[in-house]
Amino acid sequence: MSHKAHELAAEFPDDLEVLKHLKATRGHFAVLADRYDEVNGAIYRIETELDAASDTRLEDLKKERLCLLDQLGRMIRDAGAVGA
Repeated sequence: MSHKAHELAAEFPDDLEVLKHLKATRGHFAVLADRYDEVNGAIYRIETELDAASDTRLEDLKKERLCLLDQLGRMIRDAGAVGA
């Protein structure tokens, strides 16, 4: 299985422990992280031509991934600032 670009661990390499803690203890974070993984996987499949999609659909998915990444990043920063 090949590595998917933009995985959360790759996006936040310095915050792996906080990321793991939030996934295990904060339901909302876990839901957002799961959705991020779904969207990222869909983008990967489209970009590697495993799935077909219109340019509009791909751009919408990329926008959603960015929005999710922003939300997750804020939660990671906030948790890191207070010691998770």
